Amino acid sequence: MQLKVNGIDAFVATGGRPFDPSLPAVVMLHGAGFDHSTWALHSRWFAHHGYSVLAPDLPGHGRSSGDALPTIAEMADWTAALLDAAGASKARLVGHSMGSLIALETAARHPAKVSGLGLIGTAATMTVGPDLLKAAEANDPAAIDMVSIWGLGFRAELGGSLAPGLWMHQGAQRVLQQTRPGVLFNDLNACNSYQNALTAAASIKVPATFILGERDMMTPAKAGKTLAAATPNSRTVILPGAGHMMMVEQPDELLVALQP
Repeated sequence: MQLKVNGIDAFVATGGRPFDPSLPAVVMLHGAGFDHSTWALHSRWFAHHGYSVLAPDLPGHGRSSGDALPTIAEMADWTAALLDAAGASKARLVGHSMGSLIALETAARHPAKVSGLGLIGTAATMTVGPDLLKAAEANDPAAIDMVSIWGLGFRAELGGSLAPGLWMHQGAQRVLQQTRPGVLFNDLNACNSYQNALTAAASIKVPATFILGERDMMTPAKAGKTLAAATPNSRTVILPGAGHMMMVEQPDELLVALQP
């Protein structure tokens, strides 16, 4: 569906069912350079099991208009505005990578709007290597290669997709190739610059689930555990053998971990 958020058109996937603000709401926030398709499987499960789902394309991403927001704090305020635009009083926020930082910051800045957190592939500091930042700033295709190679675990190298005929690497690359120039750099720079994770985590009052990949090379499990340790009322799930892109690498195991 299309929503006006802060006066700008935003595309929001709802998992195949109309958004019903009377149901418990789940907001699913994608990572750097990606879009709502990150949640193609999981949004449908929640939408067909008693929840209303909002899986937005962040501004400047996918089918949403406007410019990409340059900071995690601005993305968090936009997420709160998204809830207002949809008529939802509060929601559980599920975020992957950059989306996990947005979810965390939203809960810290707008606690009355958040009922719980699911933080996937997250870290206390989400440092981005200088080579990746430089390539992304230059819109060099090498940046896309780096994200897909480092982001996917070892099973992706062995044809490990659960969907016959699909290749995990190419799927990730196709989404990133369609991203507008400058957006991947914007997002990576926002992650690299964000330094408020531990402070935000300490203020969280709602239940938080940390879902970490054992073999994640982009946000190592050790860094996620550090953030979890700073978060009251949290639990941590480690997915054995998983890399950073758990939504496609281990979708069923991720779904089990996400269920309240």
